[in-house]
Amino acid sequence: MNTLKAGDTAPDFTLLNQKEQPVSLSETLKTHKVLVYFYPKALTPGCTTQACSLRDTKQELEDLNTVVLGLSPDAPEKLEKFTQKHELNFDLLSDLDHKVADAFGVWGLKKFMGKEYDGIHRISFLVNQDGKIAHVFDKFKTKDHHDVVLDYLKNNG
Repeated sequence: MNTLKAGDTAPDFTLLNQKEQPVSLSETLKTHKVLVYFYPKALTPGCTTQACSLRDTKQELEDLNTVVLGLSPDAPEKLEKFTQKHELNFDLLSDLDHKVADAFGVWGLKKFMGKEYDGIHRISFLVNQDGKIAHVFDKFKTKDHHDVVLDYLKNNG
């Protein structure tokens, strides 16, 4: 796994959201910074905690000119269920073939309960409007991810 770093150019992508509408990074960057956050699986406890915290801080993030795009290998239908069940207020994108996760370097070997498998590592990237990665968030707990992101944005503009 070769995870992108601050200063790298973020790979552009267009994926379907929970409403099966295409969303592209380059189009979103025209108006905002973007928090591209990768999470393993919709409707699971840790991913729900992380998503709901981002939902609850959406206005603060927007006040800091930042929008959220969540990516997982889930199908749009499952993302829609996740959105409806938890009243999520940002786009969740379907990276079914994990090509975007591969491009960002977040798809790789994981270990859980003694088993090894390939999957998405929970890592987020703040992408500036110039398309460069400003910061990589890889040290956080799901319950405080939003605070780590907000603290960075407030202190580093």
